[in-house]
Amino acid sequence: MPNYVIEGPRWFRARIRGQGPFLALIVPAVLGAIALIALNLGDSTASGLLGLVLGVFAAPALLAVGAPFSSATLYPIGIAISVVLWLLVGYLAARRATRNPMASWADFWRNYWWLAVGIWVGATAALLIARYALGEALV
Repeated sequence: MPNYVIEGPRWFRARIRGQGPFLALIVPAVLGAIALIALNLGDSTASGLLGLVLGVFAAPALLAVGAPFSSATLYPIGIAISVVLWLLVGYLAARRATRNPMASWADFWRNYWWLAVGIWVGATAALLIARYALGEALV
């Protein structure tokens, strides 16, 4: 281990860069868990819509494999691609946050949220386009 001063600037930078990509998986995991709970416990249109939207927010690559209209056997591929996407988002957020010599976790989360919101806006746009292209069949 390098001779960093514990809780010094270089130590924080190394921690943010090392742990940031993995911490970026927390938000999609929580959203995915809520989506699964909504889909498994509810039978209403609201629970289906909540499950679809939160599921796509948690794993945006599900749209690339054709969810919710494709075979469920393709869903693990979409989820795996999404995990890689969120790891990349965490890596980018950590790199951007640590450009500042006095980086903190608040800097990481600020950069993460900007990237995540961009992904979610794109996923929302794709869902809206699918809804209007297919009519009411989406919900």
